[in-house]
Amino acid sequence: MPVRLGTETSLSLTRTPSLHSARNSKRFLDFARNNKNGDVTSRCEAKRAASGAVARMTSLFRFGILALIWFVTSTHTVAEPTPAPSEHTNRLAHQKSPYLLQHAHNPVDWYPWGEEAFGKARRENKPIFLSVGYSTCHWCHVMAHESFESEEVAAIMNREFVNIKVDREERPDVDRVYMTFVQATTGGGGWPMSVWLTPDLKPFVGGTYFPPDDRYGQPGFKKVLERIATAWKENHEKIVEQGGKIVTALRESQAGAAGESKIDAKILDAAYEQIARSYDPKEGGFGNAPKFPRPVTLNFLSRVYARAPKSEVGKHALEMDLLTLRKMAAGGMHDHIGGGFHRYSVDRYWHVPHFEKMLYDQAQLAAAYLEAFQITQDRQYESVARDILDYVARDMTSKEGGFFSAEDADSPVVAGIGDPGHSETAEGAFYVWTKKDIDSALGDAAEIFNFHYGVQSHGNAPEGSDPQDEFRGKNILIQRHTIVETAQHFRKPEDAVRDLLRQSRKKLFAIRKKRPRPHLDDKIIAAWNGLMISAYARAARVLDEPRYLEIGARAANFIRKQLWDASRKILYRSYREGRSDIEGFADDYAFVVQGLLDLYEASFDIEWLKLAVELQDTQDRLFFDEKQGGYFSTSGKDKSVVLRMKDDNDSAEPAASSVAALNLLRLSQFCDDPAAARAERARKTIDAFAPTLSHFPSAMPQMLVAIDYSLSEPRQIVIAGKKDSPETKAILREVHRHFLPDTILLLADGAEGQKYLGDKNEAIRAMSMVDGKPAAYVCENFTCKAPVTDPKALSELLTR
Repeated sequence: MPVRLGTETSLSLTRTPSLHSARNSKRFLDFARNNKNGDVTSRCEAKRAASGAVARMTSLFRFGILALIWFVTSTHTVAEPTPAPSEHTNRLAHQKSPYLLQHAHNPVDWYPWGEEAFGKARRENKPIFLSVGYSTCHWCHVMAHESFESEEVAAIMNREFVNIKVDREERPDVDRVYMTFVQATTGGGGWPMSVWLTPDLKPFVGGTYFPPDDRYGQPGFKKVLERIATAWKENHEKIVEQGGKIVTALRESQAGAAGESKIDAKILDAAYEQIARSYDPKEGGFGNAPKFPRPVTLNFLSRVYARAPKSEVGKHALEMDLLTLRKMAAGGMHDHIGGGFHRYSVDRYWHVPHFEKMLYDQAQLAAAYLEAFQITQDRQYESVARDILDYVARDMTSKEGGFFSAEDADSPVVAGIGDPGHSETAEGAFYVWTKKDIDSALGDAAEIFNFHYGVQSHGNAPEGSDPQDEFRGKNILIQRHTIVETAQHFRKPEDAVRDLLRQSRKKLFAIRKKRPRPHLDDKIIAAWNGLMISAYARAARVLDEPRYLEIGARAANFIRKQLWDASRKILYRSYREGRSDIEGFADDYAFVVQGLLDLYEASFDIEWLKLAVELQDTQDRLFFDEKQGGYFSTSGKDKSVVLRMKDDNDSAEPAASSVAALNLLRLSQFCDDPAAARAERARKTIDAFAPTLSHFPSAMPQMLVAIDYSLSEPRQIVIAGKKDSPETKAILREVHRHFLPDTILLLADGAEGQKYLGDKNEAIRAMSMVDGKPAAYVCENFTCKAPVTDPKALSELLTR
C-alpha cells in the first residue's frame, strides 16, 4: 500500500518507524481545520471504501510498494542545497488565480498545471511535486511560510523535482483525481495537498501538510523531499510501474457498473435513520467535533418533513433541521457583527470556527434558513437569511454583479487583538475581541452585551478548542442567552434589550471596519455563483424582497455576458480580470442551471428559462454518461487529467449529478411529459448511484432530494395574469408563503413567456384569467383543479 507521508496510516509501523506514529490530537486538529469537505459522511467514508478504491488498491499494492517505502524512510546523506537568490519571480506571476499569485515570488520554481511543466519532467526524467490548495486556506499559508518561502527548501525542490501549483477552486478536476488517491491510500485528506507524480502524471506518494522539520512524530518536509528524490533515482522503474498500477486501480474503482438495487422510498427511510443516529440532540448538527454545517443534509430533512409533516419521523426531521439552524446561528461560527458564516466549528458547540468564509456556504445556508422560515413563519430564520444575503451583497459582490469566492481565515494582527507571536497575520484576528476593547467601545451597554454574547476577560474559547493557544484573552462572540433570558436577567423590556444589542453590534461593526480585512479571493466561479443566484432568487420570493431579485439577476447577467460563450455553447469556469481559459465543469453547468430555474420562478423572465435549457443541453452533451448514467465531472477533453470521475458524495458542495437530477426533473415538468428524455435522464442519473445509495444513502442527501421529487406527484402552479398587477402579486405572495418543494411555478401572462411555454406544453396555452381577474391553476401532471382567484381559496388548495 502506498506510504502516507505526514499523516496517519493503517500500515504496520514495523518497517517504517521513522515516518509513522499514532494519531495525536494536534495533527488531527490540523487535518480538521484543513478539510473543507469533512463532515459526518467523510468520517464514515472508510465503511463505503471497503468495497471500492481502498480495497482494490490495498490488494494491488501491499507488496509492490515496499521498496519505495524502504527508500523513502531509510537514512542517507544528501549534498547541501545551493542557496537560492533572495528575490524571485516565477511563472505563476502570469496567472489570474489569487492562490497562484500568492506563490509567484516564492524561491520555488513553480509551474502552473500544463504542458510546459509536463514536458520538462519528461525531458529531465524528474518526478513532479504537485501542491494543491486555495487562497483562503489557513494551513496552505502555514506550509507556504514554513517551506515554500525557504531558500533551503526551494533549493531541494528545484534541484530534484518539477514543481506545480494548482488552485483547487480553479481546477477541481485535477484536485479531485489526486485527492481520491490520497484518501484511498491514506484514509484521509485535506489542503494543502502534497502529491508526487511520475512524469506521465501517475501518483506514487501523497499527503497533506508537512512541517518544515520533524515534529509531532511527523517527518520534516526537507527530509521527505530528499528521501523521495533518492527513491526515484535508485528505484525509478519500479516507481513508474507502481504509478501505473495505482491509476489502473483508481480507474477500476470509478468504473463500477450501476447496481441492481431498487431506488424507492425505503432509501429515504434508511438515510433518515443514518442521519438521526449521528444527530446531536443537545447542540444540533451531526457527529462530534469538528462540526460542519452541511446544508445538503438540512435540505433532505426538510423534505422528509414535507412528505409526512404529522408523522413522528416528519416531526423529528424538522426538529433536527431547526435545532441545528438555531445552534449555528447562535454560535461563533456565525459572524454576529458583520453577517455570514465561517466554514465550520472545531468544537461541538459551533463556537470556535475555522474563520474563512466561503461563497458556497453562504448560498446554501441562506436557502436552508429561508426554507425554515417558510415552514415555521418564525422571524428568527428570516433574520439570519437576510444577515447572510446582506453580507454577500456588501462584501462579496463585484461592481459588475458577480460574486467573489471567499474571504480568508487569516488577517493582519491588530494591537491588542493579534497574538504577539504572530509577526504578520493570525487566524481570526479580524473577528475576535478582548473584553477591554468591548468595554471601551460600548460603555454602559457593555455589561448587557457581554452577558448576551459570553464575553469574558480571560477569553471564551471552550477547553480543548484552542490547542495552539491562539485565542487566549480573546472572545469569539456566541449568543449565550436568548433575548428573553437577557431581558429577565437585567429586568429590562425585551424590545429595549433587542435595540441595545443592535446598536452595540453597529458600533462594533464600525470599529471592526477599521481593522485590516482578511484577504479576499475575488475569483468569480460559475458554479458558486449559480448557488448564490438560487439563494437570492428564493429570498426574493419568500421574503417578497425586490432588491434580492435584482442582485440575483445582475449575477445571472454577469454569467451570461462574461462566462457563457453563446456561439460555442460553452460555459467557462471562472473570471478574474477577464475570463479564464478553463472551460466549465459539470458542477458549473448544474449549479447555474439550478440558479436560472429559481430565477425564472422568481421573476418570470422567460429568458432565464431559455438559457437554463441551453445550458442543460450542453451539460448533457459534454458530461452525461450514456452507458451507465450520471455525469462525469469533466468533459474528457483535457488529456492531462488521468481519470474521468463522477462525484458520489454531497458534501460542502453537492455533487453535480445530484443537482442535475433535480434540474432535469424540474425541466421535464415545464415540458408536460414525464416520459420525456430529461425525466428519463434524471432516472438514469439516480440509478447510476444505486450502489452508494443502497449502502450509505446519507452520503448523498442532495440526490435524495431528487429521489423525493421523483417519487412525489409532481405539482405545477400556473398563475394567469400580468405579473405586476396587485392581484397577481397577492396570489404569488400566498404561493410563496408555503414550503412546496415538489412544485414548479409558471406564469401565463398572455405574452412571450406564455407563448414559449405553450409551445413546450399545450396545457399552458389555454390558461387565462377568470372574469378578468388573475387566477391560479393548481395541477398535478397538468391535470388541473378549477382555477381560483382568491388567495384564501388558493391557500386551502395548497394545504390539502
